[in-house]
Amino acid sequence: MTTPGSQTCASCGGPLANGARFCPRCGAPTSDDGSSDEVMLPGSRRLRVSSDSLSVRELLAVVESGVFYWRQRLDQSEGVAREQAAAAIKELSRILDSLAQQLVEGRETVRITSRLPSTRVAPLACPICGRGNRANAKYCVACGSPMRPGGTAVPRPPPELILAVAARTDVGMARKVNEDTCYSGEFTTADGKIGTLLLVADGMGGHAAGEVASQLASETVKAELREALSAGVPLDDDGWHSLLRQAALRANERIYTQSRAMGSGNGMGTTLTLALVAGRRAHIAHVGDSRAYLINPAGVGEGGPWAQLTADHSLVARLVDIGQLTPEQARVHPQRNMIYRSLGTDPAVDVDTLSQALAPGDALLLCSDGLEIHVEDSELAQIVIDEPSESRACERLIALANQRGGKDNISVIIARMRT
Repeated sequence: MTTPGSQTCASCGGPLANGARFCPRCGAPTSDDGSSDEVMLPGSRRLRVSSDSLSVRELLAVVESGVFYWRQRLDQSEGVAREQAAAAIKELSRILDSLAQQLVEGRETVRITSRLPSTRVAPLACPICGRGNRANAKYCVACGSPMRPGGTAVPRPPPELILAVAARTDVGMARKVNEDTCYSGEFTTADGKIGTLLLVADGMGGHAAGEVASQLASETVKAELREALSAGVPLDDDGWHSLLRQAALRANERIYTQSRAMGSGNGMGTTLTLALVAGRRAHIAHVGDSRAYLINPAGVGEGGPWAQLTADHSLVARLVDIGQLTPEQARVHPQRNMIYRSLGTDPAVDVDTLSQALAPGDALLLCSDGLEIHVEDSELAQIVIDEPSESRACERLIALANQRGGKDNISVIIARMRT
């Protein structure tokens, strides 16, 4: 059964998604002019426990760590800061009581009431043009090439795409030191280009320790990837995920060792969000609350022209997940900077990885939280869409964040697939 406004193939009668230029069942060309791109939606956001719930015990441990943090602040603070710490402990204690009661009642998971927007999923890459297709597609929806041996469709040359990249970082209006590290660069061999690395790291720790941690993360990741890619390029998404995860874990090891070796750097750490764009796929690794977005004026998912690809490893993000806070409340919450996963703070760390198919017009935006605490998702997406220059878009986003207070360092990378 087709939905209103959907199309069917004139040759075999199979359903066609909007924007498909070739039937994924029989390979016949459609009447579409190919100006738009097929958008596919998965069921929901991926989570460690299930697609629609979080572990109560895991969330309880996160909230308990928040109570411990604010108790330390309470002992070390005076005046308004002490009142803020006391209020935070009171709020977290209420949440602890609620979670503990759920455990007493035998509930091991809690339902998610808010989740990241669904994004385009196209797991089967075309061997000719690299475009992602549905898992059961027989012919590529972009160039018509057969996806399986024995197909008869004649491959059409795909449009040539280039990746236009701009990166900017700014100290902001309140900080004296920029502890962010922002990097973009290409990996090449004698045979040609392998891919483009985009990286944002937001350091923490005080006494310049955050600056050291973010720079060390960037240098280690680049060195690890350079060495690994010189030995061979991964053949599939799992291979890329393993490569990026190992690079992030090596960075965590170096920062943790450095933190223990220098007294002023004790406890230092950093977030890390990186994307390695190879061909028409972006492979992403993520730890902390820096972010990666996918933006396209034609739409990328249920949320419209933008989608957040990474999940913040922060307390307020988990409270938004279960309906304790709204996204608007989380943006100004006093504990919004409290993250429970970062590089260098522990000897081991979990690294989130994912891959994303890229279509013409897609833009990847990576940023530190100094941008998103001042600029809403819809605003940053609109600026990227309206501004044809990636460099100018970065400058406008940073200027807007500074205009609204610039409470933290601000880093932005924009990479757009252009024909």
